Amino acid sequence: MLNWFQQPYNIYFSSLHIFCTLVKKIKMEKPLVNITYCPKCGWMLRSAYMAQEILTTFVDEVKGVVLMPSETSGVFTVLIGEKLIFDRKQMQRFPEIKELKQLIRDEVNPTMNLGHSDVK
Repeated sequence: MLNWFQQPYNIYFSSLHIFCTLVKKIKMEKPLVNITYCPKCGWMLRSAYMAQEILTTFVDEVKGVVLMPSETSGVFTVLIGEKLIFDRKQMQRFPEIKELKQLIRDEVNPTMNLGHSDVK
């Protein structure tokens, strides 16, 4: 049997262990970035360049980048998980790489400093 002064100590560490276990289970996986592009429009190289920039900048924040050719002409979208963060048709332009990095950063790690890409 524990002394009266040992009980709170053991309860505290039991609670801490349970809390840490829950946090590990709740913690989400790194998100996957999906770039869908129109191969008929010749946008594969642009997509590959953006994927390389994303992977270089967000080494610890993203699981990977998927390049997916679209069967529909004129498509260029960027998704993080299921969330659309850029659509060329909606914006009527392609994203600047600086802008794309900021949009991704805002989703995966809002406190991350992007260095020169954060300068307005």
